[in-house]
Amino acid sequence: DVFARVAYGARTSLLVGLSVQLIALTVGVAVGVFSVFGPSWLRQALMRLTDAMFAFPDILLAILIIGVWPSAAANRVVPVIMALSITAWPGVARLVKNQVATLKDREFVVAAKALGGSDWYVVTRHVLPHLTGVLMAISMVDLAGTILAESSLSFLGIGVTAPVPSWGNMINDARAYFSSNPMMIFWPCLILSLTIFALNFVGD
Repeated sequence: DVFARVAYGARTSLLVGLSVQLIALTVGVAVGVFSVFGPSWLRQALMRLTDAMFAFPDILLAILIIGVWPSAAANRVVPVIMALSITAWPGVARLVKNQVATLKDREFVVAAKALGGSDWYVVTRHVLPHLTGVLMAISMVDLAGTILAESSLSFLGIGVTAPVPSWGNMINDARAYFSSNPMMIFWPCLILSLTIFALNFVGD
């Protein structure tokens, strides 16, 4: 029974983690690119918005978003995904902005513009392909952090709730049986730790 819930909990954690990373990459890349290639008023607005997002502690902001979410549909999976996505994109946006600003003045970008290439062409054909490796590496590390954040929220009872299993709520539920059956808390802790270690190792 514990193995079945741990295995199903992996699906929950990976669903949340991959969904958050997909949303964070989409929003972060768009904000980062427009912060360099957009008009001046848009660049300033996006950078101020990104700076404002960094002013809030991620986990506290996620708790606030989940707390005011109007619906607890799908056992809070959707609110958890949206809350963690909102806290995840600023880091991606700042990374992409810095990388794009560096690539903007490279010779191949200047040559593409001199040949009449539009900003859209330059970004999609010359700039973004250079960011693939960096974004993949960062995504692996951020995925580990997202899974840990989801488990933390579920452990606190404000993330994914029963009957849907999550490693976080399994650890929380097993605390009551720690003395009589410590293996109930051992396995979700072990699998969560190994998953985070593996993702960080791959990212590095």
